[in-house]
Amino acid sequence: MKFTRRRDLEPEINVTSLIDVVLLLVLFFMVSSSFVRDGHLRLQLPEASTSAERSTASAVTITVAQDGSYRVNGQALMNTQPATLRAALARVAGDGAVGAVVSIRADARATHQAVVTAMDIAGKLGFAQVNIATVNLQPGS
Repeated sequence: MKFTRRRDLEPEINVTSLIDVVLLLVLFFMVSSSFVRDGHLRLQLPEASTSAERSTASAVTITVAQDGSYRVNGQALMNTQPATLRAALARVAGDGAVGAVVSIRADARATHQAVVTAMDIAGKLGFAQVNIATVNLQPGS
């Protein structure tokens, strides 16, 4: 019997094109991703406590009703326009808007847009701390 001798060459896989494709994908993802977060909002979420907080004298309360109407410190506004809310907040806060605290109390059935509008106007007037009032539900209620 005559056996042929096998060659001792190892198979070779050419990966040059694979490296080119992977490099192009890496470059594409680096260019298309954004590394800067513009316009993000820092939130400080409320924490539950058993003791009632003391309200400060410079606190302003905005109440948003179910129909989207506003009340500033208990005073009803004549319409739901953002300009009216801005004028009422400016009148109540005066020059102390920077140090004042705004609490927003919204009805559960109020639109999200009405609450965001109130937050936006308070932020543009210079109120640094905007709180959202929460209700603690008692067990069994």
